[in-house]
Amino acid sequence: MLAVTCVNFVPLVGVTVWDWNLTSLLVLYWVEAFVTVLVAAVKALLAEHGSPEITSGIEPLHELREKRGGWEPRPDWPFIYPRNVPLAVTILGFWAVFLVPMTLLFWSPSLGSVLSVGLVAGVLALVVTQIAEFVTEYVRDERYREVSAREILRTPTLLTFSLVCVGLLTVGSSGSDTSLFLLVLAVLSKTLVSVFGFYAQRVENPLFGLGDRLFDEEEFREPPPEIELPDAAIDGRVRVARTPVVLTSLPYIAFGFASRPGLFVLCLFALALISGKLSWIAITALIILCIAGVRILSYYLRYGTVEYQRRGEMLVAYDTLLEAPQWTADVARSSFSVKNAIADRLLDTGTLTISGVEGVEGSKVQFGPVVDIERAVETLGLPVRETERPEGDLGVVAAVGFLFLFFSILPAGVVLDPDVSTEFAMALGLVFAPFILFHVAVLVWVGLARV
Repeated sequence: MLAVTCVNFVPLVGVTVWDWNLTSLLVLYWVEAFVTVLVAAVKALLAEHGSPEITSGIEPLHELREKRGGWEPRPDWPFIYPRNVPLAVTILGFWAVFLVPMTLLFWSPSLGSVLSVGLVAGVLALVVTQIAEFVTEYVRDERYREVSAREILRTPTLLTFSLVCVGLLTVGSSGSDTSLFLLVLAVLSKTLVSVFGFYAQRVENPLFGLGDRLFDEEEFREPPPEIELPDAAIDGRVRVARTPVVLTSLPYIAFGFASRPGLFVLCLFALALISGKLSWIAITALIILCIAGVRILSYYLRYGTVEYQRRGEMLVAYDTLLEAPQWTADVARSSFSVKNAIADRLLDTGTLTISGVEGVEGSKVQFGPVVDIERAVETLGLPVRETERPEGDLGVVAAVGFLFLFFSILPAGVVLDPDVSTEFAMALGLVFAPFILFHVAVLVWVGLARV
């Protein structure tokens, strides 16, 4: 701990020898935090132990948390576990959407004046140290076998929080006394975070119980959530139909914008539309398209690479990409029901819901979609008698169509009215769009479910 403390006081040498100011010190700490977050995200992907669910909000790409197995880039390399991707994306998304743009906005005018040989040397030393620690301690010593993704990301999260707090205090600060106070505060906060990280990662005992107060230490690590493959021959197998999986993923794009970074991107896009700057509109629209594409890919990786196998008395969902079982269900003890999925109605495919499955959230899993549900049931020997979906109801479809036109005519009238200015129409759209879009989405879902 003494060595960690001394290293964190080294920036004071830069203040006294190289005449660093508060901005120089913050730049150094910002780069260190950024590199720490990047390295920690890579570490999190390799962590073998499971991470408990986060109940405080919706995780990005949350469906990947249920993914089992990992991908091995090379035979002598550690596995990359898709189940850890949501945790890594959470902290990376905050930096990419909020911290990096805000930093460029506030520091771009004065960044050139604070760059020096000493500062660049310090930044390079930090980068080399982080990479060396990752290769030697984490990979070569196989520390990734002993930790979870949440365990890895707690120190970078605390470092990011302290950096944001100190950065906000420096906004609008002036005077030598204030700068000196903030400089000392920055050094002390960074030292405390480093000492906490040293205790948490090496001693595995949070300093003064700080980890118990900031994090739930009892729910920090779980055993590796891998599933054993039943020791029985394959009696039948059925592949998932990929097209309905992609179609079903489209509504789940909304979850990509249910988090704080996603909402922040939507707000930026709305402001870009109001400003009328094509460059900002193009950039924010590209980010939105990237988020939508990642959401579709995430859903596809969760359900589109699965093969269902009958092994003795067990039904196994086996991922052909990761070569690992996702769940196992006892056919005799499980119950099967037909799922009224919109994609199945449009593409004439079939999906089942299996209840009473042990070891999964809610004790329910999805079987399908498959091209021919009757043939799949026969091939796998499932105790399913009824495979027909509910019949279509044209009355419900007509009522939904009428309500859809009602909610669509009002905003269309405001936009097409020549007496309404463009700025006023956009302002009304920002206020009422969430309300209207929610009801329109519900109506579309109800209508398609009864086609």
